[in-house]
Amino acid sequence: MDIAGAVDLYVDMHIHTNYSDGTFTPQEAAKYASKVKLAAISITDHDCVDGIDEALDIASKIGLEVVPGIELSSEVILDSQKSEMHILGYYIDYKSQKLKKILAILKKARYERAVEMLEKLKKIGAELKDDSFFKKIEDKVIGRLHFARALVEEKLVGSVNEAFQRYLSKDKPAYVPKYHISVRDAIELILNAGGIPVMAHPYYIHYNDENMFRSFIKDGLMGIEAWHIKHSEKTVKKFLNLAEKFNLIATGGSDCHGSYKKKLPVMGRMRVPYSVMESLKRTKENMVSRI
Repeated sequence: MDIAGAVDLYVDMHIHTNYSDGTFTPQEAAKYASKVKLAAISITDHDCVDGIDEALDIASKIGLEVVPGIELSSEVILDSQKSEMHILGYYIDYKSQKLKKILAILKKARYERAVEMLEKLKKIGAELKDDSFFKKIEDKVIGRLHFARALVEEKLVGSVNEAFQRYLSKDKPAYVPKYHISVRDAIELILNAGGIPVMAHPYYIHYNDENMFRSFIKDGLMGIEAWHIKHSEKTVKKFLNLAEKFNLIATGGSDCHGSYKKKLPVMGRMRVPYSVMESLKRTKENMVSRI
């Protein structure tokens, strides 16, 4: 791409497809990105890389840049309690057999968790009776959002939010803890796959511990997601400053999960500058040159 005038171009580096808990196929995600005039996107499905080839194939035909990515679920101790933290990986070698072997383990753990959640829902009188529920997603990475949508479809709840509030959130009756790797292991997995590890939506964990952050950087963390659909302008500035302080790449994305019911996709609503893409490219080039 000729990036002259790239200051006027925008990107979305955090998009999910139906290979994890999004509603868009990879092709639909790419086409929608083109529709809302994005210059580049990254497919970052949860613990999964299966949709990347499909997105790359259509992107090459519509003039869209697609960065192979992933979002890994990991766990950290915050204020003496376990907390979930997500690590994004950009420009990963998504065909790496070592990577796929680990992802297969994570996929199996998610499936076993889903079976347990299904049983819990049944015991509390919220049984999902449609047998196609699992069949539709048995080859995909299963998460709580799949259950929330199924509960809505069967009219057991009125909305996805209600599904989480009544059944699926932590300490609710159908909640089952997810199998997690450590943050260090998530970073290492991405680095070993030639990728760039970035902390996802840091506001979700109410980050305020710089010593913890320094430890992740020591482990190899290279960036932080400053722009996110749920980050206020003040929060974006906070993490942009943090990125500058620690010499990290500031990335951004909508965390788009497609469209559902009458809700339109959030993709394209954020103005994440193309300079993010340039920073990721330079970093990847430098990593390759050191090999």
